[in-house]
Amino acid sequence: MIGHGFLYALAGAMFAAFALLGAADRGNAKRWGNAGFYALIALSFLAGDRLGDLGNGVLVLGLVAIAGTGSMGRGARATTSTSERAAEARRRGDRLFVPALIIPVVALLGSLAFLPPIKQTALGRGAALLVDPKQATLVALALGVLIALAIGYAWLRPRPLTPFAEGLRLMDGVGWAAVLPQMLASLGAVFLLAQVGDVVGGIARLAIPEGSLIAAVAVYALGMAAFTMVMGNAFAAFPVMFAGIGMPVLIRHYHGDPAVIAAIGMLAGFCGTLMTPMAANFNLVPAALLDLKDKSAVIRAQIPTALPLLAANIMLLYFLGFR
Repeated sequence: MIGHGFLYALAGAMFAAFALLGAADRGNAKRWGNAGFYALIALSFLAGDRLGDLGNGVLVLGLVAIAGTGSMGRGARATTSTSERAAEARRRGDRLFVPALIIPVVALLGSLAFLPPIKQTALGRGAALLVDPKQATLVALALGVLIALAIGYAWLRPRPLTPFAEGLRLMDGVGWAAVLPQMLASLGAVFLLAQVGDVVGGIARLAIPEGSLIAAVAVYALGMAAFTMVMGNAFAAFPVMFAGIGMPVLIRHYHGDPAVIAAIGMLAGFCGTLMTPMAANFNLVPAALLDLKDKSAVIRAQIPTALPLLAANIMLLYFLGFR
């Protein structure tokens, strides 16, 4: 059955390709640092379950050592010049978006096709037997990427290594921050197991005036945004704040609507996502894609939107979450 193993192998193969291409990039003075960094990530995906806790701990320390000592640099020149890209864009027009649009379409259809048979109608009964239902969306997303890549090869006819070289160029632009989502997801799990939510909730409850619902709502929403800024991911921050304030204070004490408190709490967390470099895939990758000199330019542009949205979410939570 296709599941995590397929996804890890695919990601590991991609980073292994980046490591090999990075080592061969003589235009990058720090190519060996980049190659080592990508090789360690590839190893974590390909053999992390065989390394054990100690091995994976050493691997993470290796990643930190490479990133912390400034051993990574930007290399990998573009495979085409700016004028060549502009000419290609004029010739193909909006059709260039087709490969990118294929990915979400396949992800959606695949998620439906890979549903457990008991939940299906006539769609994909046979396909569901091949894919782990718990990983249906991720497997469908990966298949969408592979299909889009195949169509891009057949249509645009690039050199075989061009997609990987361009991927390496993007990764070099992002640098060590590319590993943040994986690290922060792990951090969220550690916080949950360590019952950080209980500690945060205890401290927060001391700061909330007795009987003040608006203060409790504000602390919950602001806490979601703040923890998201620290952890880079609202999904990692949610268990901490919901366990600490959402459930014991807003739901049990003030009898709030759990669905509203959970949903709008996540929206408050997403406001934090707009304001932090820890959310590298949202805020640093676009800056790298656009070759912006200021890596914080995306964050600076989003703050004037994020703050009013956060205030609006506090009001919505207050007026809609309680009867």
